[in-house]
Amino acid sequence: MNKPAFRRVAVVVVAAGKGLRAGGEVPKQFQKIGRFSVAEWTLRAFASHPAVYELILVAPADGSVPATPEAVGHQFSVVPGGETRDASVKAGLAAVPDTCTHVLIHDGARACVSNAVITRVIDALETSDGAAPGLAVTDALWRGTDGLVSGVQGRDDLFRAQTPQGFALRAIKAAHDAFSGAAADDVEVARAAGIEVAIVDGEAQNLKITGPEDFAKAAQILEAPMDIRTGNGFDVHRFGPGDHVMLCGLAIPHDRGLQGHSDADVGLHTITDAIYGALAEGDIGQHFPPTDPQWKGMASHVFLEHARDLAKTRGFTITHVDCTLICEHPKIGPHTLEMRDKLSEYLDISSDRISVKATTSERLGFTGRGEGIACLATVTLLKS
Repeated sequence: MNKPAFRRVAVVVVAAGKGLRAGGEVPKQFQKIGRFSVAEWTLRAFASHPAVYELILVAPADGSVPATPEAVGHQFSVVPGGETRDASVKAGLAAVPDTCTHVLIHDGARACVSNAVITRVIDALETSDGAAPGLAVTDALWRGTDGLVSGVQGRDDLFRAQTPQGFALRAIKAAHDAFSGAAADDVEVARAAGIEVAIVDGEAQNLKITGPEDFAKAAQILEAPMDIRTGNGFDVHRFGPGDHVMLCGLAIPHDRGLQGHSDADVGLHTITDAIYGALAEGDIGQHFPPTDPQWKGMASHVFLEHARDLAKTRGFTITHVDCTLICEHPKIGPHTLEMRDKLSEYLDISSDRISVKATTSERLGFTGRGEGIACLATVTLLKS
């Protein structure tokens, strides 16, 4: 099973400007904050997000590139920008492969964007053709003339716009092709074409590096430690009557079935426990007690999706899953690719971040005697 189409997301990072207001001897996107340049920090934020399939950097037209794959930790495409931001965005959009359905357009100078903001924009694209983060204006607003306050401006329904701004790929390409003149951002281009843009919560730390003082603010954010969690799970289910076993969301024909209060999917139970463990949230039995009749025969992906959503609510992204099934029979190898696709669907991460493998216990112990199946799983969560 393929991942949902809305998860085919490309990212265009626009970093082709001159960046003169920030000061320094080179444009701001080339300047270092600690170990990495501004552009490298920005690309790293998206490279670590599991929903991103393609990463494109729009660099200065002179051929200089403010980032390296080694620093970013991921490959990315580079295209030369234009004289204006609009031209640079069009160049980036032209490089997005047709296999992607949606695109995030992001200012290269917003190096402090978090996984949480990126996730909120992508999630909003499930139901909207456009989405962008914003911060509600809370300060009083004045109008000024010749250095004096000449009036006041209401702040109701006003937001400070941020990026990434996400869109259905075909829709935003057509909007840019039809737009003439300069635009403040891609939301303006989208709205001119009739695209409705959903507002999601932005973050104060998602600042745009504009002046020299912004480098110090960004350094405090970027050099703060990330919260990386690892969780382990272990589960066992015995064989009993049946004609199939449920493993990692698949019904695999077998001369016996696995026994349990739910559908006894030992793979999904183990991964669910690993996520709860990383969150220090107990185990599956605490959240879904086997004594509760409402969970009798329940499909185990319900439990896994609960753990996934709990991690998301706590600000974590699931970045990797490793699952090992231990049994003599049935044979797991022919099914591992389909299992990875199922887990990809349930967890909303790409299948290349999921490992499913199998081993035997060399005919030793209860698994060796064919009495049941055991499973080990490890997951990694990231909050940045």
